[in-house]
Amino acid sequence: MYPTPPPPETVTNCSDGGVLGVVPGIIGCLQALEVIKMAAGKEVSYSQRLLLFDALDGTFRAIKLRPRQASCAVCGDVPTVTQLQDYEQFCGAKACDKTQSRRILQDNERISVKEYHTVLSSGAPHLLVDVRQPVELDICQLPNLINIPISQVSRPEQLQQLKAAVTCKLQQLEQDDHKLPVYVVCRLGNDSQIAVQHLRKLLSDMPVNVTDIRGGLMAWARQIDTSFPEY
Repeated sequence: MYPTPPPPETVTNCSDGGVLGVVPGIIGCLQALEVIKMAAGKEVSYSQRLLLFDALDGTFRAIKLRPRQASCAVCGDVPTVTQLQDYEQFCGAKACDKTQSRRILQDNERISVKEYHTVLSSGAPHLLVDVRQPVELDICQLPNLINIPISQVSRPEQLQQLKAAVTCKLQQLEQDDHKLPVYVVCRLGNDSQIAVQHLRKLLSDMPVNVTDIRGGLMAWARQIDTSFPEY
């Protein structure tokens, strides 16, 4: 249906966007029922039909599909698609978004959670920007952060808040330090990389060095603090 997938970084995954679990459960039960009909030699209900389910309204409707087309890439007279494609290669992303890790920035533009733990423990002046949604901060968060959701990074009011925080932190720098380290974190270390790219442009008029924390808070929970909540 979609021969050319969009770039992986533009698509919200299930972990971040959320899934209403009962919906795939309902569809899965219907699929299982159709399999039972086929196994019992009965007529199936959705042959050449597409079933649409609106969970908000609680309604179903079926759309009749066109019959076989001679020009179809799969079932036509001269098919060009004759085998299954590699999902990860085709979409540019792993099939399981629970472990999905993107590489947008170079290694020298990121630090590990162990390196950030050293910075935090030393008390060195820096600014931590968490780009998760506010509701996620209720689950877990690192100390002394400023929250700017990834979807609001470019908003004037958020930029004003960020620049005010940077200005305050700059006053804590030693005379030998020329730039304030700004570290960006999210849940998995994906959105934070995108945010780093935006923040570098938005803060180009300020003496800062914006860096991503590789692996995000899930890496922190596994490598630094095993009691830190994972979700």
